[in-house]
Amino acid sequence: MKAEKIIVPANGYLMLTVNLLLFFGSIAAMIMLESPFFVIATISALVIAPGFIMVQPNGSRVLLLFGEYVGSVKQNGFYWVNPFYTKKKISLRASNFDSERLKVNDKLGNPIMISTILVWRVKNTYKAAFDVDNYNDFVHVQTDAAVRKLASMYPYDNFADEGLDEDITLRSSVNEVSEALEKEIDERLTIAGIEVLEARIGYLAYANEIANAMLKRQQATAIVAARHKIVEGAVSMVEMALDELSKKQIVHLDDERKAAMVSNLMVILCGDKEASPVLNTGTLSH
Repeated sequence: MKAEKIIVPANGYLMLTVNLLLFFGSIAAMIMLESPFFVIATISALVIAPGFIMVQPNGSRVLLLFGEYVGSVKQNGFYWVNPFYTKKKISLRASNFDSERLKVNDKLGNPIMISTILVWRVKNTYKAAFDVDNYNDFVHVQTDAAVRKLASMYPYDNFADEGLDEDITLRSSVNEVSEALEKEIDERLTIAGIEVLEARIGYLAYANEIANAMLKRQQATAIVAARHKIVEGAVSMVEMALDELSKKQIVHLDDERKAAMVSNLMVILCGDKEASPVLNTGTLSH
């Protein structure tokens, strides 16, 4: 496999001057001297004309001579090359690709919708021109394949009821997932001489058929977690209240009254609604 060869062709302005002098000078000579031999010079000027090329900033031209790779011109400017060269234009500018939303399964088998945003550019013009059929299509297909593979490697989210304790998930580990995606795509596009500048998840959600169920599941998980925190706090507050009453000897509570106090405090602290006070004018037992 050949490597990329960078060349700098002849100055286009100098050759343009020579070509114009040759063309108009030969015509003037034919008129003045009435000699047909200057027709050859005129034809030569016309043959030279297709050799002029202009390379814009962040652009390139890949040159071929009857199917043989000659080199690539990457430096912007106005040049002249062999007029028999085949000139293939390849842009070196950064391109942005927003993939379609793909329906894939995550690590747990849940169907999700995912898309990626890719920023890339051509780094090796020889590979982009000759190692793949169409490098633009190659980028699109390989990016989709990389996204499918990435989605199967990580779960969408962690769920305690499944005993899953993943450090990296698609939803929460944005930086880690983006790095893994960028590495995967870069490995696939190296064959086409493509450099990956940035790759990240553009869209991520559960598929429509399970979206509602997963939303309820997430809400239930959040409610359970909140209740767990509330109970922990309530137990701590009840314990603190009993300790303070005991230390300051405000009131002496037997086991029955402690149990009643704990029950009342837990109901008040863990309840969804505000407690309604009840005035007891009798004893604790009545």
